Amino acid sequence: MAPTPPVPLPNPAGSAAAAVLPRPAWNTNRNLVVTHPLLSLLESCASFRRLLQLHALLTVTGLAGNGFPAFGFLAFCALSTPPRLAHAAAILARASPGPNAYMLGTMMRGFLRARLPARALGLFRRVVRDRLPADARTFVFAVKAAAAAAESEHGGTPSGGEAIHCAALKCGFVGESVLVGNALVHFYANHKSLDDAGKVFDEMPERDVVSWTTLVDGYARAGLADEAWRLFCRMVVVGGMRPNAVTLVAAVSAIGQMGLLAFGIMLHKYVTEGGVARSVNLDNALVDMFGKCGCVRYAREVFDGMEVKDVYSWTSMVNAYAKCGDLESAEQLFKDMPRRNVVSWSCMIAAYSQLNQPEEAVWLFREMIAAGVDPIDATLVSVLSACAQLGCLDLGRWIYENYIVSNKIGLTVNLGNALIDMFAKCGDVGEASKLFDEMAERNVVSWNTMIMAHAVHGQSEEAIRLFEQLKGENIVPDQITFLGLLASCSHSGLVSEGRRYFKEMEMFYRIEPRVEHYACMIDLLGKVGLLEEAFEVARGMPMEADEAGWGALLNACRMHGNVEIGACVADKLVELDPSDSGIYVLMSQIYASKNKWDQVKMLRMTMRDRGTVLDGIATELLLGEPDPLQSP
Repeated sequence: MAPTPPVPLPNPAGSAAAAVLPRPAWNTNRNLVVTHPLLSLLESCASFRRLLQLHALLTVTGLAGNGFPAFGFLAFCALSTPPRLAHAAAILARASPGPNAYMLGTMMRGFLRARLPARALGLFRRVVRDRLPADARTFVFAVKAAAAAAESEHGGTPSGGEAIHCAALKCGFVGESVLVGNALVHFYANHKSLDDAGKVFDEMPERDVVSWTTLVDGYARAGLADEAWRLFCRMVVVGGMRPNAVTLVAAVSAIGQMGLLAFGIMLHKYVTEGGVARSVNLDNALVDMFGKCGCVRYAREVFDGMEVKDVYSWTSMVNAYAKCGDLESAEQLFKDMPRRNVVSWSCMIAAYSQLNQPEEAVWLFREMIAAGVDPIDATLVSVLSACAQLGCLDLGRWIYENYIVSNKIGLTVNLGNALIDMFAKCGDVGEASKLFDEMAERNVVSWNTMIMAHAVHGQSEEAIRLFEQLKGENIVPDQITFLGLLASCSHSGLVSEGRRYFKEMEMFYRIEPRVEHYACMIDLLGKVGLLEEAFEVARGMPMEADEAGWGALLNACRMHGNVEIGACVADKLVELDPSDSGIYVLMSQIYASKNKWDQVKMLRMTMRDRGTVLDGIATELLLGEPDPLQSP
């Protein structure tokens, strides 16, 4: 048979000269049925010692380096448990007339199984450099090695995969082999390079269910639920592919993220009536999805119908109850769990923390530690939130020093945010600021937490400095950022700065002010005596002002003794809550400051007619003397 013409491949050394890779004359992707007698002897080897004896015999007879026996020996050594990689490498080196693509791929696979991705990549570079035979498997294993190497470097970069991708394109393997295309899509998706993953996917002339599933799952894992769902629909409708259980897990996850119950019910019906092979992972995904969509009834129906449940099944159901606010059912199910892991504990602690039960969250955290379960980041985030709610600085500091610092746990964004929030809310703004500065990565939540901390503690200059620094680092502020900024301006009476930031929020960042932002502006203007402007802001709001906004203005009217605006504001507040005695107390103080005692008496009569009840302190504030009607 005439040899296959060489295929151009880019030189890894970067020279202008093109390297070439010969292709095998037979399809190495297909399974072979081989009846060579020496391979039968290989299969009968029960030990490595027996294999060495057989290899020695074949070496003496001159058959060890020829054809099928050679790659049989190599596969036995490279893929055995434990692997005999040194012996496999020696067989590869002595292969005559040279190693074929199958042998090279098997050697790379052996390195991968032994968790030696760097050696697999080294062998791939040798294939390129020495123009050794290559097939689709060569590139698939090279991509897997690049992925494993990146993971061993704590995330690494996709640069190694990009180089292999370039080589595969030059050789035409991306277009010819769906295996290579799938490996590249998986590599890019795992590294969150979803634009590159989508580009490879779109350029594949042939796709199988793995191709579609890999990209749908990549989008779902990256939180791009819309993209995942659109691709799933395209797969079924346009691609004509029947999704498997793995595809459905990704699609169900996307539906859960979007909270689209109607589509979730549709997928559930497809799973139950479409002959889909059920799995624990798929059922767990359905329970989780229904919980996120707020439909506990369907979640429980799936849970109760599961033939096999694992710890994640129970945890998903506990989480479903917690998401819907049914803490009692979540607690009962947690107690009934036959086995718990750290995710189960973390889920229940998070439920207590999020449902305003911080004492229970702290208690359960202590029980978890006593049970010998080490917390994960999610556990620490939830219990730190509980500490912040309780103002429990000692426990929060203990968690920081005994778990995070002692175990040298790196501060992820979420964990760092939880820590600075806890320290700030517990009054230690200095420690919060120090941790903020030490964070290797910060998102807008990090900046918001620190800006709000300075605002609450009256450190307006620091809050404004942080905001200007935020803009310099190309972080896009959001509504919470401006809420903290306006609160800082209000606390310190910075009128011009407050006006500027309020306009900047709407005009430059296209952020529509919410009722809370208007309340800050009303409070700011009212505090400095600009009552007319504050009143106009309240009346000109695109939505109805709430008690916070009107209440801030009424208090400002009391401070500055403005009866006219105060009376109008009081009327607005009475409309919102006629039973609020604080409104009448503030108005009576405004009237009293102007010696309008007749108005105080009329206010008293109005309250009595409306049945408004005052306690003893409020009565003293209103009349300056005990209430005779409430005296014994």
